[in-house]
Amino acid sequence: MRVGPGVVRLCRPVNLPNYITLTRIFSIPIFMWLLTTRRIPSAHGEQELLASAVFIAASITDGIDGYLARRRHQITTMGILLDPLADKLMIAAAYITLVQVNPHIVPAWMAVIIIGREFLVSGLRSIAASQGFTIEASDLGKSKMVVQIVSVVAAILNHRWDEWLFFNGRFVFSVKLVAQMAIWFMVVLSLASAIDYFWAFWRKIDRQVVKSQRRRAFVLSRRRKRDVAPT
Repeated sequence: MRVGPGVVRLCRPVNLPNYITLTRIFSIPIFMWLLTTRRIPSAHGEQELLASAVFIAASITDGIDGYLARRRHQITTMGILLDPLADKLMIAAAYITLVQVNPHIVPAWMAVIIIGREFLVSGLRSIAASQGFTIEASDLGKSKMVVQIVSVVAAILNHRWDEWLFFNGRFVFSVKLVAQMAIWFMVVLSLASAIDYFWAFWRKIDRQVVKSQRRRAFVLSRRRKRDVAPT
């Protein structure tokens, strides 16, 4: 439920958009269980296909709940809190589980960079919000979602298949190559978008915050002098 700047309307804390967000949160343990369990017969890759389907569905709800909240005027404080939390949990769960399931494609250091970027952006947005500013999603941040879905799904499928053969073997689709390219592109995009957000924060917000703090400090020092003068 991505919401832009504006007034938060007072309405029922749990509504349809929030139910969708909660569904995304509840799908996280199901997704992790599907990837790691051995109780599902997976002779033909059923386990990987089910996990991929759950992740894709959960990622799609990220846009649906925000659209419904804005269209139905049901933006709530609960939704503003839960939506980014659901996103960060879903990303962290996906890449941490892939480090366990398919470490050749998703090594631990890559997962740290991708997840660390999410915490960095959340921290910058929290600081900006405390000062009355809003950091909108950049173009790099928006495209990250598509690359994220491709990289996670490709890494999941590569756990079962290295390549797919079509037309009696005349056409070969390398699942492993797609997974490797997608995860590397995800790392590069995470670093680039983190730098982009940090640069925007420093250039537009941090300077104004420092100036406002200096003005407040100057006013307080003048008040102290006035109080001391009569004595």
